[in-house]
Formats: sequence, structure tokens, C-alpha cells
Amino acid sequence: MATRATPLDPRPLQSEARIITAEPYYEPVSSEIALFEAAYASALPVLLKGPTGCGKTRFIEHMAWRLKRPLVTVSCHDDLTAGDLVGRYLITNNETVWIDGPLARAVRAGAICYLDEVVEARRDTTVVIHPLADDRRILPMEKRGELLQAPPEFLLAMSYNPGYQSVLKELKQSTRQRFVAIEFEYPEAALEQVIIRKESGTDAGTAAALVQLAQMTRNLKGNGLDEGASTRLLVHAAKLIARGIPAPAACHGAIAEALSDDPEMLRAIDEFTASVF
Repeated sequence: MATRATPLDPRPLQSEARIITAEPYYEPVSSEIALFEAAYASALPVLLKGPTGCGKTRFIEHMAWRLKRPLVTVSCHDDLTAGDLVGRYLITNNETVWIDGPLARAVRAGAICYLDEVVEARRDTTVVIHPLADDRRILPMEKRGELLQAPPEFLLAMSYNPGYQSVLKELKQSTRQRFVAIEFEYPEAALEQVIIRKESGTDAGTAAALVQLAQMTRNLKGNGLDEGASTRLLVHAAKLIARGIPAPAACHGAIAEALSDDPEMLRAIDEFTASVF
């Protein structure tokens, strides 16, 4: 049975390198752009820390556009194996064919590889990134007996939410100490209003009310809610309102129901909504 390698063969396991041609909208909160650019120039991997929906993925897309690099995004989950990341042999048409995983594809393309919510992956899977995230900058492909050397253009980035994951899903020190960390929080109120208006086309009064609602829900984190309303959820609600949906219904569907299934908590968030609109 013949054996051949097809590193560019598009298969369901692959995440294609994406070229971002139009500038993704992003409002800097602090010095994160300069820090990321310095890390990239120094060939240092980057870890994005922050709550759900605060703009980590949009930031990576913006930086890929800014640095003019392809972007490969991997959404990590419990069943993600090292083979899913690096690659594997498959049998097709009576041939054994090697299929690169998204991490190998990103290395070959000199792309930015973004592992989203990396702690959701199995711990034995994340170990495979260690040689890429230190001075060696290599990806061992043990099944092929190959060491894939990352070119200078390649960057490994990953994200996680330290406030949401359980102790069992904390990022190992042996992993996190290989990365330059950039911490994200929700924008301060005035900037968050600007973002909502830009993303949804809603008016200033609606944006201000949504930010006030978000701050109320964020105060309940750890007291009935795992997370408060993210900027992403506020934009969703604003888009519905801009389409003519009454604010109470829009906020209930886009914010309250997204945050909780508990009837009492849903009523509390609906009361918050009534108080700000």
C-alpha cells in the first residue's frame, strides 16, 4: 500500500489559513497592540487572558490583518487530540495519506495559529505546543519522524478565561510560563458605548443604557452568575433594538437568556432592564 504526504490536502480536520483583507474593527483598551507587535517581532508566543466576549478573538483578527499574516483558528474542546492539532495518517483510495493538522499547516504557512480557549483541550494535547513555544520553535511530528521548524513569520497565540475555568482546567505553569500574557477586561463605560454604537448602529441613549445594564449583571458574578453580560451580548441586544425589537424583549433574549436558565435570575435581569430603559 503506497504512502504519500499531502500537507495541503483540505480535509474536515483542517482549519484553513485565512487571509484577512478588510480591517476588523477593534478599539484598543490599553497598550495591547504595541505589546503584541513587540512579541511578534521577538518571536515570542502570546497568551490572551480575559472574560468571555471581551474582544480577544477580534483582537487576534485585527492583529493578523495589521501584521499581514494568515490566521489559523482552532476552537479547543475536550476531545481535541494531539493528532487533531499536528496531523495523522488516513487511508483513502487504498493509499495511506498524511494529513497535516491546523497547527502544522500554520507552521508551514508562517501563519498566526490561535488556540481559542486552550484549557478546554486535554492536558496531554497541550504539551505538544511546548517545543513551539520556547526557543526551539519546532513542532515534533512523531508519526512522520519529522521536526517541523517554524519560520520567523509564525506566531503561536492562545486564549483562556481564568475566571471561568475550574481548578481542574487551569493552565499548567509549564505551559503558561512560555508565553507573553496580555490581560483583557471589558472596556470602560465610555469606550464600551462607542463600540456598541459602531458595531450595531444604535443610538447613544440605547448604548448607555446597555452598558449600565451590563455593569449591574457584572456585579452579580459569583453571586448567581458565572459571568456578567459581555460586550458581545450588548452588541447583540443593540442590533435587535436597532431592528425594531423593544428593548425589554431584546435584552431578555440576547442577554438574560444567554446568561442564565434560573427563573429567579432571569426575573432579576429583566428588572434591571426595566430600570435602565
